[in-house]
Amino acid sequence: MLNYTINNERQLLVLEEAGVSREIPLFSRQAYEALSREWVRVGWALGVYETFTWGGAPLRQLPEDVVRLQEVIFDLKPEVIVETGVCFGGSLLFHATLCEAIGKGKVIGIDQQIPDGTRRNIENHRLSHCITMIEADSTAPGTVAQVRELVGTGTPVIVILDSDHSRAHVAKELEAYAPLVTKGSCIVAEDGIMRDLTDVPGGEPGWITDNPATAAREFLAAHPDFEMREPAWKYNRSELRRNVTYWPDAWLWRIR
Repeated sequence: MLNYTINNERQLLVLEEAGVSREIPLFSRQAYEALSREWVRVGWALGVYETFTWGGAPLRQLPEDVVRLQEVIFDLKPEVIVETGVCFGGSLLFHATLCEAIGKGKVIGIDQQIPDGTRRNIENHRLSHCITMIEADSTAPGTVAQVRELVGTGTPVIVILDSDHSRAHVAKELEAYAPLVTKGSCIVAEDGIMRDLTDVPGGEPGWITDNPATAAREFLAAHPDFEMREPAWKYNRSELRRNVTYWPDAWLWRIR
């Protein structure tokens, strides 16, 4: 276990692990990355992601993740965004907002259960013309076929996986929906941060391997037509190089 001590007087961050200590400058990239990991863990345990909305609906995401995602969507200008996991609908409205901003695109949201309140909110929203909701098991062959028909020949296509985050379910979704992803676009297996939450309140020990990041890495090993990389930052005048994210090892890009 890694322990941290902040020494503001000396402007140092002291890291201690297995009885061995090392010091790094407090106002450094290395200190920022170490402290950000703990900030993410504490924030997740306290439910910080439950405090945001988009278009009037809860958006259960880390803001940095959705800002990075909008950079990708703005660059790719997809014809279709497919998302598994609807929940309260905030993500669907987020994607639809970006479709309106770039002047093209539609959103397909899939969930095994879509609450009546969520459905009404989406159907009555001014962005509803961009959104199609499917209430079904995302991995069922009939569901995948329906999504494939809705996608049609539209390109590019982005797929975002945010439903059941178990390793087995994400593996099935990757196999089912990766064929829809067009060259140069991506499929995003969200919430691999679970692997870093095994010892926080609300976390589970089994998450160390039972998480979307594990499924994504296993998928990558079997599919050389994809590569794993975070999107390049479009603007950076800082010393930072790594995202603060709930989505480690999430971004799988079709390269051929």
